[in-house]
Amino acid sequence: MNLNPKFPLYLPGVESTNNDNVSIIGANLREDFSTLGYFISANGGIETKIQKTYTTTEFSSLSDILKSFIQENNLENIKRLGIAVPGPVLEGKSNPARLGWELDVEEFKKDFGFEKVEMLNDLEASAYGMSLVEDNDLEPIYTSGHLEKGNVAILAPGNGLGEAGYFFDGKFLRPFATEGGHSEFSPRTNVEVEFYQFLNNIYGIVSWENVLSKTGLFNIYRFLRDVKRHPEPEWLSERFSNGNFVEELYKAAVEDDVLVCKIALDTFIEFLAREANNLTLKLKATGGLLISGDIPQMIKDYINKDKFYEKFKISDKMENMLRNTPIYLIKTNQTGLNGIALYTVYYQE
Repeated sequence: MNLNPKFPLYLPGVESTNNDNVSIIGANLREDFSTLGYFISANGGIETKIQKTYTTTEFSSLSDILKSFIQENNLENIKRLGIAVPGPVLEGKSNPARLGWELDVEEFKKDFGFEKVEMLNDLEASAYGMSLVEDNDLEPIYTSGHLEKGNVAILAPGNGLGEAGYFFDGKFLRPFATEGGHSEFSPRTNVEVEFYQFLNNIYGIVSWENVLSKTGLFNIYRFLRDVKRHPEPEWLSERFSNGNFVEELYKAAVEDDVLVCKIALDTFIEFLAREANNLTLKLKATGGLLISGDIPQMIKDYINKDKFYEKFKISDKMENMLRNTPIYLIKTNQTGLNGIALYTVYYQE
């Protein structure tokens, strides 16, 4: 995988011969499934040699997963480790709430003998990985026909709500993490005020993650079902209890034409456009908005691009900036894993 020139990342280590033919293990940690990969650096990019996904809850620590991965694949003399985590990283340490693990880069160096260990927030890692996507993995939702230079915003609803960005320094894009998904949700209409009150009774503080995530989609659905009294077919309740909620809701909306499911998806997509607007304004992301994450990838064929764009550009005074912001959906789900491997090889202070 080589760098896509559409993403001119600041990666000074690309020029160093010390980073040629380096072996790396990348780990993208999630509360449900964690993916590990074995990579070799080559020609300013990375080459995937092995990749395997593990059920996170079957392990008590990342160290246990690492040991299994190394032993199963008979790996030796691995030089570097990169870790992408669903939470903030401070001074090489992280304690992601969804994992319940304490992670420290110095301990991995000591226990496994890696010469270098890097750890990033998973969406910041994904921002690096997006520089490796091919053009056919970038699906335009809206493009004005010309590409402005500037900061770029990234929004990724999945198990949680990831938000990150690229700062444009005049020549390069420099990824950075945020915890914007935990900022407070604000309602706009009377029905949304009801929805807010419904969530306030559950959570106290209502964050955007309570609305734009897998749990958030469930919150929207149960509000429509329990408060607004939209009927739920009996067979659908059984499907939900036996399957993946997001998948089953999507099937019921698209294949079975169940009204409450269609309204839930429409509401979710409108909220997605709203928070995309918020993030784009806060980062002054004239360079574009990238939407990734499990849910947008799953429901991409349902998204009405014109309606999304119309909801996205609503603003009190900034509609002119928003209407010229290109919007792309990222169709691959390996950006986090690839990105942490790329960063671990080529990023140097």
